[in-house]
Amino acid sequence: MLGRVARRLGPLAVPLVLTVILLVLALIRSPQTFTYVGLAGAVLVAAPLILSAVAITPIAIAGRGGVDLSIGPLVGFVNVTIVVWLPAMGLASPVAVFGYAILMACLWQLVLACLILYVRISPIIASLAGYMILSGINLVILPRPGGFAPDWLADWGWGTELRGPVLYILVGSFLLWFLFRRSPIFQHIRLMGADERTAYASGVDIVGARMAAHLAAGVFAGLAAVCLTGQIGSGNPLIGDTLTLQAVTALVLGGTSLAGGRGGITGSVLGAVAMYLVFVVLSSFNFGNVSGFMTQLCYGLILVGSLLLSLATTARSRGAARPA
Repeated sequence: MLGRVARRLGPLAVPLVLTVILLVLALIRSPQTFTYVGLAGAVLVAAPLILSAVAITPIAIAGRGGVDLSIGPLVGFVNVTIVVWLPAMGLASPVAVFGYAILMACLWQLVLACLILYVRISPIIASLAGYMILSGINLVILPRPGGFAPDWLADWGWGTELRGPVLYILVGSFLLWFLFRRSPIFQHIRLMGADERTAYASGVDIVGARMAAHLAAGVFAGLAAVCLTGQIGSGNPLIGDTLTLQAVTALVLGGTSLAGGRGGITGSVLGAVAMYLVFVVLSSFNFGNVSGFMTQLCYGLILVGSLLLSLATTARSRGAARPA
């Protein structure tokens, strides 16, 4: 029966089982997390990671072994510029902040898409270069954590209200993905990721599909940056380093194939929730001065394990598809 359930769940079986196990451990080790205030804080803290994992999902589905390693510094870039640039221009309204965050993230993703499509740089190399470029730019804009978010945005950081703006942003993002997933362009992205040559021969607009995947990533990355700014109430140029590792781990753990053509946000969200629960469980132990290193170690081990499992699953499916 367990095997039948696992086959029915497919790639979601591993993140779902891991999330359930971590939920039980968190309930035992940190029961305050499941109070009203605790859940409100959990939504606030986990939202940037969830949205970042969702953001890189369409790019991975688009194929070519693409996974956006620049997602963390991109979220950090939007965060520090919201704190430094927008107040200097007298822009502090919600419309201005949300519009700016989504626009800047989309522009960056378009730059990556153009490098991949027209300069023909490998997606992994383009995003790695973007990671280093944005990391340096962030430190130039804001050498150390500081600054102040707009008052209406900083108030989110209290994290005492479960049905607050962050929860509404998450729900709205899921609805947006629901609509995007049912659009013809998403089917083109999936076909392109599965086999780009076949998709091109079938009349799929390869350029348009990849641009759409990166634009969708930009929308969710912009929303992640707004949630992050509301969470910390200031700017932090170094926040992206850890976020990239967590988002990529959540993506792979959720069953999205880095080879392209397979995946969705259900797995990415489950992976992100599992990453947050790992942090909650480890925080309940006293590791002293190495607590941060233990968290990074666990994230790395989960990432390696997820990649090995993904490779094993891909090899098994190819073997099953091969004619006798």
